[in-house]
Formats: sequence, C-alpha cells, structure tokens
Amino acid sequence: MISDRTHGAMQAALPAEPEERSEEMTVEQAVQVAIALQQRERLEEADLVYRRILDAAPDHPAALHYSGVLAHQMGLSAEAVLRIDRSLALVPDQPDWHNNHGIALQSAGRLDEAIAAYRRAIALDPAHVNAHSNMGVLLRATGHVDEAEAAYRRALELDPKHIDAWTNLGILLNGLKRTEEAVNCYCKVILLRPKHKEARRLLALAHCTLGETDEAIKIFEDWLAEEPGDEVATHMLAACTGAAIPPRASDVYVARTFDSFAASFESKLAQLHYRAPTLVALMLEDAGWPQNGTCDVLDAGCGTGLCAPLLAPYARTLTGVDLSAGMLKQAAEKRAGDRPAYDTLVNAELTAFLAVHPAAYDVIVSADTLCYFGRLDEVIAAAATALRPGGLFVFTVEHMTGHPSVDGAANPDYRLELHGRYCHGRAYVERSLAGAGLATEIVEADLRMESGVPVAGLVVRARRPAGSGEKHG
Repeated sequence: MISDRTHGAMQAALPAEPEERSEEMTVEQAVQVAIALQQRERLEEADLVYRRILDAAPDHPAALHYSGVLAHQMGLSAEAVLRIDRSLALVPDQPDWHNNHGIALQSAGRLDEAIAAYRRAIALDPAHVNAHSNMGVLLRATGHVDEAEAAYRRALELDPKHIDAWTNLGILLNGLKRTEEAVNCYCKVILLRPKHKEARRLLALAHCTLGETDEAIKIFEDWLAEEPGDEVATHMLAACTGAAIPPRASDVYVARTFDSFAASFESKLAQLHYRAPTLVALMLEDAGWPQNGTCDVLDAGCGTGLCAPLLAPYARTLTGVDLSAGMLKQAAEKRAGDRPAYDTLVNAELTAFLAVHPAAYDVIVSADTLCYFGRLDEVIAAAATALRPGGLFVFTVEHMTGHPSVDGAANPDYRLELHGRYCHGRAYVERSLAGAGLATEIVEADLRMESGVPVAGLVVRARRPAGSGEKHG
C-alpha cells in the first residue's frame, strides 16, 4: 500500500537550537532549553521542562504550542490538538503554528479541520510551501483530487525542489492513471535525492503499470547493488521477478512500510473504501458470539486500531499486537468512552507473539494482516494454539485469481503481487486451517478499492473445537 507524506515535521518550524543552561533561567530561556531537548529527541526531558514552565506560566503561548508539538511527537494526538488550540487562541497570527495545528488535527483523524488549519496558514502566508503541500495530502484523501493537484503544483511553483510535493503529486497522478506523468514526478525526486527509497519504489511500480517490468527490475537491482540486503528492495524485486519469493514479508519490510505512513493511514483507507474491519466484525456477529464483554480478544495486526470499536462489545480485555511502532502510537490514541480502547498494546511479530500465549484468547481477529504472509501454515497453527477451546479466529486474506507461479513453477497456494502483498488460493487457506484442526467457514468479499479496481478477498471464520464440557465466551 502507498500513502502520501505530510511534509514539514513539526520540529522543522522550531526556533534555532540554543545551548542548555544550568544557571537560573527566565521562562523564555526555559522554553528554548525545552525546544533544544526536543530537537535532540530527548522527549521525556523536554516534557518535564514544559510541565514546569506551564506550572509557572500556564498561558505562555510558545510553551503551550511547542509542548503540543511534543505531544504529537510522542503520539498523543488529542493532547497535541488541545495545547496547540490554546496557543493559537493567544497568538492567532502565526502561519507555522497553523500548519502544525493541521498536522496534529490530521493525526487525530479530524481531516476537515486539518484542511481548514492549512488554509489559515496560507491565508496568513500565501507562500507557505509546507501548508500547500500538506493541504494537498488531505484534499486527495477526502476525494478532492483537482484541488489536491492544484495545491501540490502551487507548492512546487514556490519551491521546485520540494521532494514531498513531487512524491505526492506522483502518487495522485498515478491514481488517476496518468502514469507517465507520475513517472516524471518520481524521476524528479530521484534527481533531487538519488537514494530516496520511496520514490524508487513508486517509480518501479509505475513502470510495472506501464508494462515496463524490465525497467522496474533494473531499479531494484541497482538499489541492491548500492545497498546490499535492503529489505524493501529485496522484497519488491521478488515481487517483480517471481523469483526467490520469501515465505512472508520480513519484519523490517513490514515495519518500514507501515511506519512510513502511520499518521495518514486511516485517511488513505477511507479513500479506498476499506471494508476489512467491518467484514471481520460481521463474521464475528454472524457466529452468534455473545456481545457481553466477557471475552479476551486479540487484535492481531491491530494497526491504528480501526477494529477496536467493533470488538469492544465482546471484550473483557482487548490486546493489540503489531510490528509497526508508528501504528501502535496511533492505536494508543483510540478511546472507548473515557478509557483507552486497548488494555494492552504490544510491538511484536505476530507468529512469535501467538506462540508464547497458549490458550490465552477467546477471539482472535486479523484484518488485512495475513496478506503479508505467503505461507500461512505456521501463523494459523500458532493462532489455533493461542485460542481457548471453542474460540474463534476471524481474518481476511486477498483472494488469488489467475495462474500463479513461484520460481517459475506452478503454485496453487499463494502469489506475491507487484504491490508487495500476497494473495492466496481458497483451497490453500482451507488446507492450512484443516491442518491446524480448525473448523472453517469462508465468504468471498471485496476488501477495498485499489487503482479503481476492487481487491477480491476471503473473509474466514475458523473455530477451535470445544473440549469436553467447555463452552466459548
């Protein structure tokens, strides 16, 4: 999956870094020290300094604003918005602050408000490049593609070397099937920054779309010649060539892929009419599982927590596990009333996590996670072990059609697609579940739209047989 990038990380707008001081300081000097700590990524120390400043001067605009920036850096989107709101109420005419406000609102999922914040930054400073570029990301995410293109092009008029604007314009044009124009955008990025990993990947995928697979292969081969063993290039070269296909995407590939767009993940999926969490929840409901809050539930590959509100009615405890620390930061922001949506969030590889939690869960759900596995036997067996007798494992995979091959040989089980995800044959999924001793029901459904085409999927409900005298729930 690909996603736009929001440019101008908030710290880019911070004042120049001062030297820390050990002697008694004024409030202004203390703010500068806190900012210096932020810039050095000593976030907990910076937070402590800001708290002391705000205890003494609760309405200090800069302390409020940059402590809001810090909250965003720490993954506390709601708190970031609250503090930045307060700073702008005191000082409403700072365009950089409105741009930061937009970034925080975007992370909190408040996209229309984020667009409005970027517009305010531009109203105060029509040449605010990052605000134009950032606004383009959200205009595209909310379906306003013509306005998004105009925003990106305005950013590039102001700064022809703005890498994120070129990258995002390429993504937009590729989505509009203006692939040759997209190729030009990615080439521009690589000209400006020759080792830009995402632009290389996107350029290769665009060549694949144009039927120029040899060009894509050359991009990944050159990349690996410069950076031997790079996980992304290795995985994508296998997708392009059909050779040396790994049994699953590596931990590094998955973490890097999802960390790179954690903040914009949900807006991206909304644009793609993403249905997997809803389909999983419907499959669980159809099983007649009791919505009485008595189950221990695992959200396997929880991402930003889109499944959490759908699982809440079933859960006595809700645990989320994911490889992406960036995604987990977003999941930590999810709320169920006045408490966090998840009781526990764990940064771990899924199969390994399941293997050390035998008979721990009544329900395990996994929405669009197993598409990063080719071979399913091991992860399904681990899930079966982690279920209690009578428990349910509900998940989605992408449904394989056509005539797959692995290393040139016919393979009816799975295929690594050019986008980097795996799709699976129904018979293989059924065989893997049967091998783990699970009783299975499968429904075919479209999981999302991608490049204007539905992504065919399988929604699976598998039950571990109940032991003698044991009941689920």
